[in-house]
Amino acid sequence: MFAARASGLVKLLGLCLTAGVLLAAMVFPFVGGLGLASNRAADTVDQTSGDLAKGELPLVTTIQDMNGDPIAYLYDQYRIPLETKDIADTMKGAILAIEDKRFYDHQGVDWQGIARAAAKAGVDGGATQGASTLTQQYVKNYMAFVLGADNEQEAWEKATEATVGRKMREARVALQLEQQMTKDEILTGYLNIVPLGNQTYGVGAAAKAYFNTTADKLTVPQAALLAAIANRPSSLNPGASPDKALERRNIVIDKMRENGAFGSDETEAKKKAEEFKAQPLGIVEDLQILPKGCVGAGDGPIYGFFCSYLLDYLRASGITNKQLQRGGLTIKTTMDPKATKAAKQSAEQQVPKTQNGIANVMSVVQPGADKHRVRALVASRDFGNKAELGQVARPVPAEVLPFGPGSVNKIFTAAAAMKNGVTGIDRKVKVPKVYNSRVYPNGGSAWRVQNAGDYPEEMTLTQALATSPNTGFVILQEQAGLNNVVDMAYKLGMRETLTGVNRGAEPLKSDGSNGPSQGDWTKQNNAGSYTLGPGATSVLELANVAATIVSSGTWCPPTPVEKVIDRYGKDVPLKEMPCEQAVEPELANSLAQGMSHDTTGSGTAAAAASGSGWNRPTIGKTGTTEEHKSVAFLAATPQYAGAVMTYADGNSPQVICANPIRLCPGSSQGVFGGQVAAPTWFNAMKAIHEGLPVAPLPPAAPRYK
Repeated sequence: MFAARASGLVKLLGLCLTAGVLLAAMVFPFVGGLGLASNRAADTVDQTSGDLAKGELPLVTTIQDMNGDPIAYLYDQYRIPLETKDIADTMKGAILAIEDKRFYDHQGVDWQGIARAAAKAGVDGGATQGASTLTQQYVKNYMAFVLGADNEQEAWEKATEATVGRKMREARVALQLEQQMTKDEILTGYLNIVPLGNQTYGVGAAAKAYFNTTADKLTVPQAALLAAIANRPSSLNPGASPDKALERRNIVIDKMRENGAFGSDETEAKKKAEEFKAQPLGIVEDLQILPKGCVGAGDGPIYGFFCSYLLDYLRASGITNKQLQRGGLTIKTTMDPKATKAAKQSAEQQVPKTQNGIANVMSVVQPGADKHRVRALVASRDFGNKAELGQVARPVPAEVLPFGPGSVNKIFTAAAAMKNGVTGIDRKVKVPKVYNSRVYPNGGSAWRVQNAGDYPEEMTLTQALATSPNTGFVILQEQAGLNNVVDMAYKLGMRETLTGVNRGAEPLKSDGSNGPSQGDWTKQNNAGSYTLGPGATSVLELANVAATIVSSGTWCPPTPVEKVIDRYGKDVPLKEMPCEQAVEPELANSLAQGMSHDTTGSGTAAAAASGSGWNRPTIGKTGTTEEHKSVAFLAATPQYAGAVMTYADGNSPQVICANPIRLCPGSSQGVFGGQVAAPTWFNAMKAIHEGLPVAPLPPAAPRYK
């Protein structure tokens, strides 16, 4: 008897002391004159409750193509935010019945429940159980899934730790929150934030995922299931633990009946409840979870390269990962699905996606005086994580690859020579069969250069650009100056290629320890082979070079973005490089005319153009590296510019042969740019240009002829 009384006294004392401390702790932020610590606590409560009242929850970011159709989604938490009117009364009734039936009666804290929990805390040394109102649960979920989203597991453990201190913090914010929001707003906020399993947060996403419906159409059994698994999605996962989920759902239905959700007639209410409980869980066979990231999107194998480059571009332009994954942004891109699918089909037609050791990539850019929009980035390989299927999860059409474009670099030599008055497009250049350069010595001896075919002793620059003799361009590079040629390449668009990576195509470290850059190395080592294009290159930057030339010398950064819009419909500014007049219009237009014969007559791309039925005025330049391990083609009309590179992408690159495309180690019959890269370009561009008028190239200026 004495022991029992003593135990009762201890519990009573624990109740009185703990409840008193708890009450004081909860109310002290709202009374003045309690000192600095109190003021700081009040500030914290105000800040947290204010954030809750604003309701800025993590939302899904949507990436759209140029037509406004979604191509990918980014998110940490799959959530469809809803207003009160968008949520069915069945859902509201279900959650209140099981979680807080006195929700509309209290002011954010259930004092009776708090007292009971405090009494237990006084006896058990700090643990609390129950007593959380829906308002407090809203606070708890906010702490875990908004403030603690960087580490949800740790944040959830902290937000649910069974201590008086945690209860006090939670209750203080709940009291403040009820002064700032209406009951309906709090209920809606809770239903928008609560985790409901399988990557879903809030009833909007869960209704879609589990039932392929919207939250305003939830039936009683559906709403009861969502209420059942709220805050317990792991143990009550309806897919993994259907029996437990069904049992809990039926408890919710009974609670709804007790709360009067099925009418005041008890007999009729019980009948309805039994009918609802007899229904199966009813979740869809394939959960309707929003695809996530560049791989999972609808046409991820095709669109993924563009998507991956887009994310890199946005991060470099000042958009943070947090904004991308949680900001609910709408990213309107420049991607043209028609151009992308045409380019993909063409690239894969020339090089099958699973071709051993060979890849074919293409970039398409739309020229312009104010913007160079990236319309397509594709590869013969699919975008993805399954290497055994030949997939790759890097934006290879936009990366600086450790392969050269070959004679495409002769464009820069021609442009530098024209700019410096060395030659013009109609002037003759010397084309000896063999040339020994002493400007670019090779180990102390003269560098011996020879042509890959038979050429006349001299020809116009236009003819040289079309037929690509090596000796003529080495001589022009000597006359124009190697540094000027490299600088011209940079001006026209090879910017990351020359300044952002080293000779091995590795991105330069911030401390420069893996430098110098490829451009600096070329200059420092007086590398005369630059005009023959042996070094690393970006196919996207090659395409942008063509866009710069047909834009009358205006360079713009190749951009995948039209605009970024935040959750409120406001534009998000990007840190993008401005367009600039890279070379004077007369030079660019004259260079375009000089490059306009590669696709006709004896030009190196003429056979590919004829084979595809191509008949538009076009600038172009093929390229083949010395060992035939990579070939390229750069070309443009006034409407579209593009570049293609076919390269040996295996661990041990070998010579590539054509007809059929294959690796052929040691062969002297390697592929040329006009054989694979050029047909890829023409077949893709024929589809892309469909319906467009034939546009002429601008005339050359007399002083550059």
